Amino acid sequence: MTDRQRQAEALANSQIPGLTPENEAGETAPKRDIVDVSGAPITPPTDEEIERITEDVIAQLKSVYDPEIPTDIYELGLIYKVELEDDRVLKVDMTLTAPGCPVAGEMPVWVQEACEVVAGVRRCEVSMTFDPPWTPDRMSDEARLELNML
Repeated sequence: MTDRQRQAEALANSQIPGLTPENEAGETAPKRDIVDVSGAPITPPTDEEIERITEDVIAQLKSVYDPEIPTDIYELGLIYKVELEDDRVLKVDMTLTAPGCPVAGEMPVWVQEACEVVAGVRRCEVSMTFDPPWTPDRMSDEARLELNML
């Protein structure tokens, strides 16, 4: 390799954030600082906060609708589990009415965006599951009434 090639490579590498001669050989680069802009406190939520957050999360989940069925995903029974961790990360396990649902890639994002606006939630992680598979038995009476299934 010529000196000119070494200089060009050094210039290119100098523009890679975190890359130093010490870690160029494959060691991991230092982690960047992460700035949390959620506004949620770092302390674990109190019982009163958990109650309020629960009500707010349910209201937000009821604002997300399955585009093929005119009922919200909460009343349809598509939400299997919602858990608020001590670090205020909200974990949601959900399903779809069918594995081939055309919005399978979009609906978890809708749920995440809806839940992340709840005060006191730092971040929302949505996991998709099909075990157990969804059946109409999971629907609430409100959803059955709305869909004329009573």
